[in-house]
Amino acid sequence: MKVAFAPVYKYGLPEGHRFPMEKYEILPEQLLYEGTLEKADFFHPQRLQEEDILRVHTPTYWEKLKTQTITRKEERKIGFPMRADLVDRGRYIARGTYECALHAREEGVSLNIAGGTHHAFSDHGEGFCVFNDIALASRMLLNEKKVRQILIVDLDVHQGNGNAAIFSGEKRVFTFSMHGAKNYPHRKPPSDLDMAWPDRTTGSSYLPKLQGLLPRLINRVKPDIIFFQSGVDVLEADKLGRLSLSIQECMERDLIVFGEAHRHQIPIVATMGGGYSPRIAQIIDAHANTFRAAKDIFF
Repeated sequence: MKVAFAPVYKYGLPEGHRFPMEKYEILPEQLLYEGTLEKADFFHPQRLQEEDILRVHTPTYWEKLKTQTITRKEERKIGFPMRADLVDRGRYIARGTYECALHAREEGVSLNIAGGTHHAFSDHGEGFCVFNDIALASRMLLNEKKVRQILIVDLDVHQGNGNAAIFSGEKRVFTFSMHGAKNYPHRKPPSDLDMAWPDRTTGSSYLPKLQGLLPRLINRVKPDIIFFQSGVDVLEADKLGRLSLSIQECMERDLIVFGEAHRHQIPIVATMGGGYSPRIAQIIDAHANTFRAAKDIFF
């Protein structure tokens, strides 16, 4: 099982900052420790080239990132201080999602330790997202004629507004987002299919709906590849989530998605997305479950 692992930099975020950067270092260690993955499963992606960045992001936005001239207002919208090494890491993460797609076409499944930056628009970043890795990978695959049809299954608790906006009117990419109705973002550009849940929704409602919908959606879209945004901010304990799935229910969600991809013989790429529970151990366990579920289904 091939897993992309981008370089991790020490960002020096302000004290009390709520984005749990340490999970990107701890998660691989946990997966190795428990035997879910071996060192040979990890690969270091190449850095995304400028010509590929411009397949999704505007020249003006890219120039601001490249020259570190993002304004304070734009920086606040992204959600953390901008630094050159952060931009550089984003290029590795985005390329990692594309390379995962290549591995998934060979092995059925591949996962990115990071990624799922679905709030980045073509002309700006927001919601902790600088580049939109799924959009970039999708455009590269389509441009290279490696696929004809893509399905994005976005089960992060926050609607994939960047994906929805970037692929509006693009018939080769179907965007499906299942998220909290009253959660961020306030303005939600329409996906091809949006399913919004009220606060405190539990797995007893969420999981049967997903189980019934996903096979019909796959039969309708007939994708050549699936991108799965597997954010674990659907957990009841999550500080930013507002839904109420348990750890076990979140894993059952992942098993449903991987299971349908496997049953339909469609390559699938999973990106980690959000997770903001107060205890880092719970975030790691929930993210690790996504890798455990992929291994259970495919290997």
